[in-house]
Amino acid sequence: MSTEAVPLIPHSVLFGNPSHLLPEISPDGTRLLYLAPDEGVLNVWSAPVDRPGEAKPVTRDRGRGIRTYGLCHDDRTLFYLRDENGDESWRVHLVDLVTGEERCATPFEGVQARVLARNRWHPTTLVLGLNKDRPGLHDVYGLDVVSGRLTKWAHNPGYVSWLIDCDLRVRGGTAMRPDGGAAVYLDPPPDADADGAAPWLEVPYEDVVGTRVAGFARDGATCYLLSSIGANASRLFAVDLATGRRTLLAEDPVYDVKQVEWDPVSRTPQAVLFAKDRDERLFLDEEFGRDLARIRGELARRSIDGEVYVDRTDRADRLWTVSVVTGAGPVLYYVHDRADGSLRHLFSHQPELERYRLAPMEPFGFTARDGVTVHGYVTWPPGADRKDLPAVVNVHGGPWARHTFAFDEEAQLLANRGYACVQVNFRGSTGYGKHFRNLGAKQWGAAMQTDLLDALAHLVAGGGVDPARVAIMGCSYGGYAALVGAAFTPEVFTCAIDLCGPSNLLTMLAAGAPYRTPLQSFMHAHVGDPQTERDMLWERSPLSRVEDIRIPILVVQGANDVRVPREEAEQIVAALAAKGLAHEYLLFPDEGHGLAKPANRQAYYAAVERFLAEHMG
Repeated sequence: MSTEAVPLIPHSVLFGNPSHLLPEISPDGTRLLYLAPDEGVLNVWSAPVDRPGEAKPVTRDRGRGIRTYGLCHDDRTLFYLRDENGDESWRVHLVDLVTGEERCATPFEGVQARVLARNRWHPTTLVLGLNKDRPGLHDVYGLDVVSGRLTKWAHNPGYVSWLIDCDLRVRGGTAMRPDGGAAVYLDPPPDADADGAAPWLEVPYEDVVGTRVAGFARDGATCYLLSSIGANASRLFAVDLATGRRTLLAEDPVYDVKQVEWDPVSRTPQAVLFAKDRDERLFLDEEFGRDLARIRGELARRSIDGEVYVDRTDRADRLWTVSVVTGAGPVLYYVHDRADGSLRHLFSHQPELERYRLAPMEPFGFTARDGVTVHGYVTWPPGADRKDLPAVVNVHGGPWARHTFAFDEEAQLLANRGYACVQVNFRGSTGYGKHFRNLGAKQWGAAMQTDLLDALAHLVAGGGVDPARVAIMGCSYGGYAALVGAAFTPEVFTCAIDLCGPSNLLTMLAAGAPYRTPLQSFMHAHVGDPQTERDMLWERSPLSRVEDIRIPILVVQGANDVRVPREEAEQIVAALAAKGLAHEYLLFPDEGHGLAKPANRQAYYAAVERFLAEHMG
């Protein structure tokens, strides 16, 4: 069958504003809130929980749109975060849902606000991290959402993250070690700095990504620790803080714990998720297991199969919002009433998608050249024979992240246009245990990259992909991998697309926002140390091999990116121009690390589609 029979999905449907997003129930159970466009910009809407058709916008953002919000347990104060054109200087805005009054609670120029904690037991308090006094470190502040008063609670002694219990007590934090390891401090002496107190837990550098305190029980006497120390994959423990006794609650020999699901009152774990090819839950609470079984049973009765996620913001724990990710359709949202077991459909994230034929993400695995097993997903063009198809290797960012089973609009665009979308969880990706993750240490442009080539060779050997028509694209680390593909193996790829990717590892490691400086030892341990490995870092930089590039490159950058500054794009663009090499450069003046505005996203993907069509034939 030919893909010509498959209608093309418009960019506006895939990359415009979603119709609805992130629904939640108000803590008192009376309101339904969600994100939806208002005058073309994502804002928070509110409706009576039993009459969603009466929704009205309660925020008035006219910029990049709101993507992070919540409702405090006073049942009237909404908060949301907003930055300026992607610069990540997040400010906290408060909206009184009764009076409609809106104010900015952190109106500080160049200061980044982080919401560290909030809960039902302290209904008018938000705990914030602010780098107001020192750009590189976030101190702890309490915000009274009624008066707007900010009070400094704790001076940062060198932590990259804080530990705060259910009584909103600052219990400690995590500091990085010079070798890339970490130290967790729990209930340290007052005024002790990160070097002067004895750590509660020392975390070797190979365990840093998979080890952290996940939360505290309501009484504060037990904490829950995710740790890969002494094992391959991160496990969940309950730790008695008086005795130090650990109780193992959940583990898998290969896969890390992806997520912990909590009882909202006792704050004890009820289930954990392991991200395998599809999510797998291990239930720790029988009642929670029965609730999820009821939801899954009702979905099955409606012939719906997908990953199920629940949000329990209703204080009475009666009404749950349910998200269902099928992978080959829009995300579906429901309200589950635990009292009667009903599952009421609310909306999908983009109903227009239901008019089109979408393609599922299909898992695959292969053996890399050194014998390591690697996993990934392929999204095949719907209706096409899986033989000698053009393909795009779509590389995830991070790189301490991974592709998961999801609705992926990039994969859908590529498959809809006739390309096989290949997404590889190369070594260094998270979720597969620390051995696999640490195989990526200092392997940027090396074994991490050859995993992409080996995945491609596996699919070519199976007959599905035409080796003469393969592109590579990605964002952040994925953009770097695309540039590496163009510079190191131009014989493999037809063209490359780099969005916000570093071109020079030396300048990338030296740049970035001040609050990223505490992570420097982690970056040196996992990417390379410029003091001792300068030659290696330069050799792994695409800029060092510009003379070897002979395929067209599309370089795209947000002007306000604080993670991969625009200089990373402009130095590779200048080098390409100086050598007369084929390239295009798109700079978005109102974006940061990635693209948020719908008009910019649609412009980018229109350029991607045109660029691929022009160079893939």
